[in-house]
Amino acid sequence: MTSPLIRRFTRNTVGRDFLCGDIHGHVKKLSLAMAAVDYDGSKDRLFLLGDLVDRGPESDLVLNLLDVPGVYALRGNHDQWAIDFHEGRADVRLYARNGGAWFIGKTPAERQPFVDAFSALPLAIELETEHGLLALVHADSGALRWAPIAEWLRDPTIPPDILAGLQNVFLWDRSRVDQLDATEVKDVLAVCVGHTPVERITSLGNTLYLDTGAWLPRGGDFVLLDASRIRAGGAIA
Repeated sequence: MTSPLIRRFTRNTVGRDFLCGDIHGHVKKLSLAMAAVDYDGSKDRLFLLGDLVDRGPESDLVLNLLDVPGVYALRGNHDQWAIDFHEGRADVRLYARNGGAWFIGKTPAERQPFVDAFSALPLAIELETEHGLLALVHADSGALRWAPIAEWLRDPTIPPDILAGLQNVFLWDRSRVDQLDATEVKDVLAVCVGHTPVERITSLGNTLYLDTGAWLPRGGDFVLLDASRIRAGGAIA
């Protein structure tokens, strides 16, 4: 890892904070959603919950999106897949079947800026709101309490096996939604995730699923959730 594994953002006292699930290379569609809420990069912030690329038509534009003022992202499994392919650790056929052809066809020099950008994305983000702390991860926190997880991520001496386990959960895990596990994660107002497509924003306990499938062939518009609307137990005001 070449970046902090976790980033913390203090409460936005001058504008709004929006959360959005997977965009999968639909940059222009996301831009329309930002325009619909009158996004103002001088005071608003947008937090993307990973899977910036693959499957959609504009994965090449993602680096431009990351330069937009106030836009922040964490790493998803598809962003990690690009890194792994570049470094020779990915199953090429599997990656291609899951939307990676756009990246596979690039030269190593063409891939490098994407790898650098994705390697700089944290695995988790903590976001302070007026109602409490939000934990943002791509797939799931895999935890009953958030504070010990955050402490591990801040520890520069985190053992490699612990890091590998956390990364696997954060990027890939669907056990909570598969089991319809509504156990609440302690120490945070809510955990906000993408990764698992849902028809509408859905909660299991205080874990909120924000990938509404707008990137799918028949998907609707991207949903930008104002973080100030999140309440205890994953409720949305």
